[in-house]
Amino acid sequence: MSESKPTLRREQIAGMNIHYIMWSLDYFLDVQQRLGFESIELWCAEPHVTLDHTGYFEAEVLAKKAADRGLRYRTLCPENVVYPWQYCARKPLHEQRSLAYFKHGIELAEVLGCDRMSVNSGWGDWDEDREEAWKRSREHLSILAEYAGEHGLVLTMESLRPEESNLVTTVSDAKRMIDEVASPYLQPMVDTTAMGVAGETLEDWFAAFGDGAIHEMHFIDGDPYGHLVWGDGKHDMDAFVATLNAHGFDGMLGQEITDGRYYDDPAAADTKNMAAFEKYLID
Repeated sequence: MSESKPTLRREQIAGMNIHYIMWSLDYFLDVQQRLGFESIELWCAEPHVTLDHTGYFEAEVLAKKAADRGLRYRTLCPENVVYPWQYCARKPLHEQRSLAYFKHGIELAEVLGCDRMSVNSGWGDWDEDREEAWKRSREHLSILAEYAGEHGLVLTMESLRPEESNLVTTVSDAKRMIDEVASPYLQPMVDTTAMGVAGETLEDWFAAFGDGAIHEMHFIDGDPYGHLVWGDGKHDMDAFVATLNAHGFDGMLGQEITDGRYYDDPAAADTKNMAAFEKYLID
């Protein structure tokens, strides 16, 4: 396939701080400013963000750090895989604390001026009936979607890999969950790594949801084992961008780079990653 013409706006590329876990938030934001990012998907975990089931903290500090560098938080991503909160919590106390945590995430997203908060289905216990876990996930996402609507934003739900969840791991799972929740405040989000593991394509996601229904992606290179910098995985970036263009995609492209190989020098990873985008940018 020939190279795609420049069609992406710089503000669509959202830098993410998840691979800066060993570095300060100031360092991350300085790097994003230097590399020409304009938008940020803020991963909410220490040492960068203090958010838990009791509330959110230092929002004014977070806001000022971005504003001082000409950056804008567009999406908020509460940590929900490694940390103790998840969307399908089963034990009553775990459920109570998880819902409180995600509600505080919604509140923080509103305060920081984000358009959306990214979510997933969570997972059921591997030794419980999948449909029972599914019902619980649907109920929790319905509660959170209603709360998001009350606070002026939407939730965007990604699929996960099978080792991460036994619920929404495919586009058909995502379609079923979103149809069952049936809220305008819960929308689909493509994660290109999970998509690749499932043997799916971007065309499959657009076919399932229709043009104009997908407003956000975790748009990264990948292989079955990682969320990688563009050029380090097996995806065809030219083909992916051409598909975005064909379907008039105008949303956010979050750079969820999670592989541990990037922890020692995340700035170098982001430098390589942004360089891969430059030929597609119209500004």
